[in-house]
Amino acid sequence: MTEHPQPSDRARELVRGAYDVHIHVAPDVMRRRIDDVTLAERFAAVGMAGFVLKSHYAPTAERAAVVRRAEPGATALGAITLNASVGGLNPVAVEIAGRGGATFVWLPTVDSANQRHCQAGEPEGATPPMWAKLQEDLRADGMAADPVEVLTADGEVVPAARQVFRLVARHDMVLATGHLHADEIAVVVEAAAQEGVERIVVTHPEFTSQRVAVDRQRELAARGALLERCFTTPYTGKVDWETWFRAIREAGPEHSVISSDLGQPFNPPVEDGLAICADRLLGEGFAEADVRTMTVHNSRWLVGAAPLADAPARHRKESLV
Repeated sequence: MTEHPQPSDRARELVRGAYDVHIHVAPDVMRRRIDDVTLAERFAAVGMAGFVLKSHYAPTAERAAVVRRAEPGATALGAITLNASVGGLNPVAVEIAGRGGATFVWLPTVDSANQRHCQAGEPEGATPPMWAKLQEDLRADGMAADPVEVLTADGEVVPAARQVFRLVARHDMVLATGHLHADEIAVVVEAAAQEGVERIVVTHPEFTSQRVAVDRQRELAARGALLERCFTTPYTGKVDWETWFRAIREAGPEHSVISSDLGQPFNPPVEDGLAICADRLLGEGFAEADVRTMTVHNSRWLVGAAPLADAPARHRKESLV
């Protein structure tokens, strides 16, 4: 894709104050559309509050701190993803990330057992994820790590995962489910809540390796998890837009958070992602208040930012950042 939709002024205004809680930008081990400091400048220019720097391979908390110093007009937040490159379910890595100010902890993505063993192919015409080539290169060079398992063969949470959940709770970070299977997600959400984790995100439940059924999405929402609706999942053809819209409606907009998952060179500018998505949602008949809840209020609640004047009552709590 080389030509992309241009957000309307109405959509720009609706997403003002939002955090994009899932982006992939440079510096990274893959080519990206934009670097993090330039992106912070662009977010500030369009009135968006900030973003969470996601990498499948490296922690980003220290990098986020540098970006905040370089461009304080938009808040860059750090994260860690528990793939093989950081030792998988490595409590030490999570503790260091927490001490360094990381906001998000993603459970395994590219190295999850589900992603490794998934039989779901990309739909015809879908754009494959950029990390797929890197994973192939690692395998070809004899560096394919064992899958990172979060459950035992009996379906119990492995001890290392429980320790990770306790650390997420200790540092008041957000736990995201990564590329786990729907069955794993259900167990993880319950166990994380038991260990005191207050903010849990089900990562792109419509993604090809997950395909979490809507009834299970409703169950996860009832347990307090937010369902992350990544713009790139339908935009790159991994799921059709109607399925994506239907999942939001049936699970409830109040239980969804919109992110972009952007940064790939062939996709739209990262700062346009939430606004383009807002236009699509409005075009499907979603109310402005619901669009703002999913893009702005729920994202601000996740990262601990101060609620805005029009935020739902449930988000009116003390700011954490």
